[in-house]
Amino acid sequence: MNTPNPTTLQERAGTLKLYGLLAHWDETHDQPWLPRLIEWEEQERTRRSLERRIKSAKVGRFKPLADFEWRWPKQCDQKRVQQWMGLDFLHDGSNLVLVGPNGVGKTTLAKNIAHHAVLSGYTVLFTTASAMLNELTAQDGDNALQRRFRKYSQPQLLVIDEVGYLSYSNRHADLLFEIVSRRYEERSIIVTTNRPFAEWNEIFPNASCVVSLVDRLVHHSEILQIEGDSYRAKEARERNAATRSKAQKKSAKPTVKNGDKT
Repeated sequence: MNTPNPTTLQERAGTLKLYGLLAHWDETHDQPWLPRLIEWEEQERTRRSLERRIKSAKVGRFKPLADFEWRWPKQCDQKRVQQWMGLDFLHDGSNLVLVGPNGVGKTTLAKNIAHHAVLSGYTVLFTTASAMLNELTAQDGDNALQRRFRKYSQPQLLVIDEVGYLSYSNRHADLLFEIVSRRYEERSIIVTTNRPFAEWNEIFPNASCVVSLVDRLVHHSEILQIEGDSYRAKEARERNAATRSKAQKKSAKPTVKNGDKT
């Protein structure tokens, strides 16, 4: 068995900021319990860091990618999504845009990528477009607004879900443009939208920054077009059919009256 290198252990202790231990390094570096102590500390720091990132990411519940029904959408590039799960796009601050009608799995795919990024050590924040823009517009002072800008600018991955489901004012458009600009070419964004970019002037009617907003968002972006019917509507129809079938079977079951012979 190889003996741990004290220099390596010392560097690990320094990374962990175990300054008390480092101050007495000459007395402790050859102790047999030292490697195990540092390993315990590293494991606990890793666990707590993951818990913090999961809590901060606000990804919420989602269907795992392994359970995603790839055959349901009429068009969805499974191979590209699986490549995105490798997270290479995060290395150069590229963006991902998922475009498609309601209920085809855009949010599910985005949440899977976001969750995998958290598990891989990245900082992530998931939000809907309406929640983010309404929070930004609610700030009543520049200092408060700057704090919210940092909230959405600092994570290594920002997921903006449901762009296009509502219409927004020029103020909302300006705030979204500011977020995109602050992250431009440095930190990645995933956007899900039910509207092609040609229709974004309807999401932000009369906003002068829409062209620049789209230009910065799609630069260094990969766009996935998903086509198909709503999977949620399919599940609702199946639940209703199952409920009706159960009710029919119950009503068809013969009733046994008192005194009847079996």
